[in-house]
Amino acid sequence: MSHVSPSCGGSFDLEGKRARLAALETEMTAPGFWDAPERAQAAVQDMKLLKAWVDPFDKLWGRVRSALELDAMLDSEPDAEMIAEVERETAALVDEVEAFKLRSLLQGRDDFRDAQVEISAGAGGTEAQDWAQMLMRMYTRWAERRGYGVEILDLSEGEEAGIKGAVLEIKGSYAYGFLRPEAGVHRLVRISPFDSQARRHTSFASIFVYPVVDTEITIEVREEDIKIDVFRASGAGGQHVNKTSSAVRLTHIPSGIVVACQQERSQGKNKAQAMKQLKNKLYQLELDKQAAVKAKLDANKADVTFGSQIRSYVFQPYTMVNDHRTELKITDVQKVMDGAIDPFIEAYLKVAGNAGADR
Repeated sequence: MSHVSPSCGGSFDLEGKRARLAALETEMTAPGFWDAPERAQAAVQDMKLLKAWVDPFDKLWGRVRSALELDAMLDSEPDAEMIAEVERETAALVDEVEAFKLRSLLQGRDDFRDAQVEISAGAGGTEAQDWAQMLMRMYTRWAERRGYGVEILDLSEGEEAGIKGAVLEIKGSYAYGFLRPEAGVHRLVRISPFDSQARRHTSFASIFVYPVVDTEITIEVREEDIKIDVFRASGAGGQHVNKTSSAVRLTHIPSGIVVACQQERSQGKNKAQAMKQLKNKLYQLELDKQAAVKAKLDANKADVTFGSQIRSYVFQPYTMVNDHRTELKITDVQKVMDGAIDPFIEAYLKVAGNAGADR
């Protein structure tokens, strides 16, 4: 039987998590603890996050120990059927341990949250807009592979094909942690289906990823700081397209941030969704400000912003997806476009070592 180790690397401080969990349990039994609701709520949230690490680890390690004990027993009493069962369990455990080791790299403050993915077509008209839609499909397929939920919060269709931009909400455990490495500029090289002379084109689209802020974090947005515009939803969809001004656009005057939502038939629901987007962006803006201050204090700290091209997807004259940060190359472009981007995410997380995340 192959040896299975529970070790998850230096970034996973199991004993530290156990100690913090024990301290919280003691703190929560102290007299007067529940008299301070905000402190109590924060402690409950911390406990939930710690248990989300410790409990799965203990369950996984329990299975490893059981498999090792059964393997040792079979050394003295061989049984073909039991040996086959142990081998199947070992193969499954190896995969699950590797998945847990990868997740152990997600130690950032917001990594456990859902994610909002904003896709924007670059310059290049229809070709770039088609590329943006291809990326939207890729992330949707990736989410479906993981069993995550996907909701389209905003969608702006292109004039001829594709999309000018979209905002997706990816709902699932650690969606933000896994998707934040995708932020940056993505480059496409192919023979354009929109070029009558079948020439090769290069197109760009940008990806931004935000953590979905829940109600436990307060982001103050004053009504006097918001400009609200309503308009009619546009695009294909038959009855889904509103015939009244139900779409909503919010402009946050102090920051200049603009968000929009037109997917719901109710203006009130669209406004609520747009407000959610705005709070997420304001939250991320504050994190970026803090990161900038830290960068000035520590000139040697790696810059983890993604202002330049991070990955190229080449369809012609050869097929290759090349991540320029890790130099990981995959030749099966179609498989990647069908959502198989985990190797790129894993390679980045291992190389970056979670650099830049607040712990």
